[in-house]
Amino acid sequence: MRISVIEPLGISEEEIRSIAKTITDRGHEIVIYNEKSTDTNVLKERVKDSEVIVLANMPLKAEVINSDSKLKMMSIAFTGVDHVELSALNNKEVVVSNASGYSTESVTELTFGLVFSVLRNIVPLDKVTREGKTKNGFSQSDLSGKTFGVIGTGLIGASVCRIAKAFGCKVIAYSRSKKEELEVIGVNYVTLDELLAKSDVISVHVPQTQETIGMISKEKIKLMKKTAILINVARGPIVDNEALAEALENGTIAGAGIDVFDKEPPLDLGYRLLKAPNTVVLPHVGFATKEAMVRRAHITFENIVKWLDGTPQNIVKY
Repeated sequence: MRISVIEPLGISEEEIRSIAKTITDRGHEIVIYNEKSTDTNVLKERVKDSEVIVLANMPLKAEVINSDSKLKMMSIAFTGVDHVELSALNNKEVVVSNASGYSTESVTELTFGLVFSVLRNIVPLDKVTREGKTKNGFSQSDLSGKTFGVIGTGLIGASVCRIAKAFGCKVIAYSRSKKEELEVIGVNYVTLDELLAKSDVISVHVPQTQETIGMISKEKIKLMKKTAILINVARGPIVDNEALAEALENGTIAGAGIDVFDKEPPLDLGYRLLKAPNTVVLPHVGFATKEAMVRRAHITFENIVKWLDGTPQNIVKY
């Protein structure tokens, strides 16, 4: 069986082959491509005659997927799968798994890195200190005692809830389903509008779906406190970033920490949010710690082993 890793996974080929040894020991072939490509013809050649395709966050079009007539399984080394046109598989018996949970710790930690960066003005204060200036003109705010609103309480959202409680916050949440273990520690589930209106910090942790695109719209942003900050480490299209930039410019809300956008960085230098005040922007790094890259490789190839054994896991399409 041919297993094609069609883009880099953030670790060395040697590490990948070591992690995937249980698969090659069974006689299966793993072909690894160490350079990213967006060329459709190149990608068609990479997936050709592959029973299994492995990829991370590279967009994969239906045209490429359909060109692989032998495809039986796809192991996506990422949590979200909206970058893959899975509609191409609607009428095919192809199992698709993701690497759920690999970046929980990494994204949680970055969430609070952004929170503190905005509340304590860390980025601009670093700049003025290097220029021989002082803190004059910059505000400082505690996180302790604040109302922390978490939108989406999956693995990452739940982790954020627990850490926010540890920092002494009152935590409220909005999610499709409630988690009893979070309610036990004092997390209170409310409506989205109530969360937006009451929270001092709002952190987005829902997947990108047709239902969540534009979820934090211009109208929803208007519900937020003037002193509130918004953190988005989930998916860019969930937030109307144009409306967010406008709110920041007008002082409708106090600040933002953003790791995801409507497109993958690099962004056009005219992108409005890049010039918004009291905003920390990052080039989509929440998932990208060294430790997370190793964790996701283990999960990705374990998904293949489980599928080979007839007990597939982390299924997003069966």
